[in-house]
Amino acid sequence: MKVLNIHEVGDVRLDDYELPEAGPKDVVVKMKAVGICGSDLSYIKWGGIMRKPGGVTPIGHEGAGEVLRVGSEVTGITPGDAVIINPMNTPSAVGSGGPEGAFVNELLVREARLNDSILPIPEGIPYEIAAMCEPLAVAMHGVNRMEVKAGDKAVVFGCGPIGLGMILWLVDRGVTDVIALDLAQERLDRALALGARAAFNPREVNIAEEIGKLHGTEMCMHKQAVGTDAFIDAAGGPTVISDVINMAKFHSRLVVTAAYMKPVETPFSTMLTSEMTITTAVGYPTEMPDVIAAMPRLKDKIASLISHRVAFDDVLDGLKIAAQPDSAKVMVHFDGAGA
Repeated sequence: MKVLNIHEVGDVRLDDYELPEAGPKDVVVKMKAVGICGSDLSYIKWGGIMRKPGGVTPIGHEGAGEVLRVGSEVTGITPGDAVIINPMNTPSAVGSGGPEGAFVNELLVREARLNDSILPIPEGIPYEIAAMCEPLAVAMHGVNRMEVKAGDKAVVFGCGPIGLGMILWLVDRGVTDVIALDLAQERLDRALALGARAAFNPREVNIAEEIGKLHGTEMCMHKQAVGTDAFIDAAGGPTVISDVINMAKFHSRLVVTAAYMKPVETPFSTMLTSEMTITTAVGYPTEMPDVIAAMPRLKDKIASLISHRVAFDDVLDGLKIAAQPDSAKVMVHFDGAGA
């Protein structure tokens, strides 16, 4: 067997792997499909996460597969079950600093619990669609934090896999007046295909002017504001937060889901006059079951988020593809499963 490990900054390898012995509360899952996440790429740049000197960080946390073996104390899970792993609910933090990562032929899920760390895949859902559950749950949590309703106007900064997932959920909830912003034309095209009203490259247009044309404008004390009800930052650009504050109307809302590694300028004096709300969203405390319930209805749209597919043996090439700005979700397949 093989496992994808980070050894040092920029040093990631497909290493030989021996599965640890499973205990009575554990299950072993034969991986079928695992998505490459932006977090995986960040961990590689950092040289791992919670990595001990001389040690490694196994990565991969967007996984689905088939149960191979079940511990004697595990209930409700049987060999042959098609399942999704919820890495946030695994004690070993699968793929984010613990001893296991999902880019492996067989994954040990410690202290496995049905409908908690292990979630059943609905009948008829391919493994690659099931593996989209984790990023789609992140996206849904961001949309939940936006507190939008049908008919609201929204702007999404960043159309990577998470931003595109947010557009999917916004449109699905009746928030159809969505403007998407990204630097890559392919991602803007995907946003439009998912139902965004318009999509712009912020390097090519004045975004406040273009948003104002579509969402309308109004005065907010001393400044002209756009009529957008909610913004979401899935881009992490250095001027996104200040740009939003400077164009925001009274009582609008910004949700930041991008990871900022450096401080950014925040014009609080302007924000004071609009009484806007800025909050954040991370992870998916409760969203995975809701995503799974929607999969049979939205599986074609979910499939459209996958831009590339690679075999597990070629996962290092997949990482290079995922780092390109025109990619969406890069899906890694095991034994030809999931397509």
